[in-house]
Amino acid sequence: MRHRGTAQLTALKHAMFERHSNPWSAWTRWLSTPLILVPFWTRRWSHAAPVAAWMLVNPIVFRKPASDEAWATRAVLGEEMWIGQRPRDLAAVVNVAATVCAAGAVFAARRRRLVPAAALTAVQMALVMGYWQLMAEYYDERRDVEPRS
Repeated sequence: MRHRGTAQLTALKHAMFERHSNPWSAWTRWLSTPLILVPFWTRRWSHAAPVAAWMLVNPIVFRKPASDEAWATRAVLGEEMWIGQRPRDLAAVVNVAATVCAAGAVFAARRRRLVPAAALTAVQMALVMGYWQLMAEYYDERRDVEPRS
């Protein structure tokens, strides 16, 4: 019974990644990154609900892309493969650095420090672009030899 639940969770995760690999999903979510700061800046948690809702539905609202030609598609599909393997590589370092920048941006927004919040968000978004490049390369190197998890 436990195996069945794990298989269902894996299938659900796979379906989410397939839909999120639509370039519209990937790019709109990336462009939405600054919205995460709004509830911290305004200190109105009612602003968190629509931002959280968007971040939750974004990976599933778009259709699965027809092909894996788009760079964003390959980046998201590579991330799915990478998460399954969790190698200790440059992508892990870039991912941690982006997370640290995001946390710093949230802290700066909470203190209403516009320049640090904006700068850290910009750096975070740039690091995500680097991470996506690494994920696209990861996918390109492995798509024919490793099944996605």
